[in-house]
Amino acid sequence: MESIHVGGKWRAATAGGTREILDPADATTLAVVAEGDAEDTDAAVAAARRAFDSGEWPATPTAERAALLRRVADLLQRDREEIALIESRDTGKTLEEGRVDVDDVTSAFRYFADLVMNESGGRVVDAGSADVHSVVVHEPVGVCAMITPWNYPLLQASWKVAPAVAAGNTFVIKPSEVTPLSTVHLVKLLAEAGLPEGVANIVTGAGDPVGARMAEHPDVDLVSFTGGLASGTKVAQAAAPSVKKVALELGGKNPNVVFADACATEEGFDTAVDQALNAAFIHSGQVCSAGARLIIEDSVKERFVSELVARAGKIRLGRGTEDGVECGPLVSQQQLEKTEGYVASALAEGAKLRCGGERPAPSQVRPAEGYFYLPTVLDDCHRGMRVIREETFGPILTVESFSTEDEAVTLANDTEYGLAGAVFSSDTARARRVAARLRHGTVWINDFHPYLPQAEWGGFGKSGVGRELGPHGLAEYRETKHVYENLRPAPVRWFAG
Repeated sequence: MESIHVGGKWRAATAGGTREILDPADATTLAVVAEGDAEDTDAAVAAARRAFDSGEWPATPTAERAALLRRVADLLQRDREEIALIESRDTGKTLEEGRVDVDDVTSAFRYFADLVMNESGGRVVDAGSADVHSVVVHEPVGVCAMITPWNYPLLQASWKVAPAVAAGNTFVIKPSEVTPLSTVHLVKLLAEAGLPEGVANIVTGAGDPVGARMAEHPDVDLVSFTGGLASGTKVAQAAAPSVKKVALELGGKNPNVVFADACATEEGFDTAVDQALNAAFIHSGQVCSAGARLIIEDSVKERFVSELVARAGKIRLGRGTEDGVECGPLVSQQQLEKTEGYVASALAEGAKLRCGGERPAPSQVRPAEGYFYLPTVLDDCHRGMRVIREETFGPILTVESFSTEDEAVTLANDTEYGLAGAVFSSDTARARRVAARLRHGTVWINDFHPYLPQAEWGGFGKSGVGRELGPHGLAEYRETKHVYENLRPAPVRWFAG
């Protein structure tokens, strides 16, 4: 597959390198893509630089940019089933999750189209004189480098591409080398929608050298990265010498705090257990906002965890495209082994295994060759455990308990991350009080996982810097300029002359 797109042309890697993309459900080859390197990256950045400095897109009227975004949204819906299948086969998630992803991507493009269309021509500033016209305007930042993760490749690409294009930028995107296929399709749709040549460029390949070169490149004005903490730190360090803008979303270790009053009725109990399953095990836990830490009040802990374990044991594993499958495989052999390592370390540190903790037997899942791991619940966990401190990105739910509201808040905030968290309580005042005390970028009350394209997404602490989505998500891709116009110029006479 010619998966490198530079200056409007699809081509192979300059050095001829290729990479096999594996289907995680059975470890067979799904596709072969170009394996780009630093030379390919330089060519893509140069194309984006020319398109920004000399091309038409930065000066294209807002209405035309918005119309293009809407055309992309329509094309996404036209290809909905095809893209959902690509996403399911590439990442292992269920086909229905893939469809939801396409719909969410469509919403992001439409949101940013509407956002730029509803803006005024700038903010007029009162200079205190009728002889002065002062206005603050926003301009595109320039060439944007985008590095996206393997778990939600199309969705995370859209959170960067849509606002960048809406603002008038050009870009180079590097999808994860594990799951690049839907991003390649998105770049094709941008071209079909009429985006000028050189505005959208893609280089498929490994983080080093492709992502590393993008982050350090002197002709890149902004780098936006979504992924792990270690890689994000390297991106920030590489970007520092050229003092380019940096936006980082680096995951989370997200608490799900359940108070006993949320379980006071059978309906409330059922809802809280169901949401805890959803928080931890959707997409096999490979979600940056996964509610991997269940923090449950002592008085209901045993009943709650017992029911949770019973339901977790009934989750149907299999190929994501098959009917009835609720959870697909992990994305790779590496991720499977990483999950096994976290469970082993937790047990060695004193955790109690309530369910899972191993690969399924061949009779439990089809195809047996895939990277499957049973949904796992680890009880009696504490903050000193590695499985509590680090982002596991697998189907692992840890259980901690509390007896007071202050203790619950302390546990929930006892993390270097701060991406998301949830509070379940039938006491509205308590739920809102606790939500206000949680140091996380998104807090759900009596729910888990929903997000809105019009609301900012990002985290505190080591979960990153900057925000995606919402008005601030557009602002990331802009520079702010103050234009001060003297309507009646005259000598200042500061110097005697």
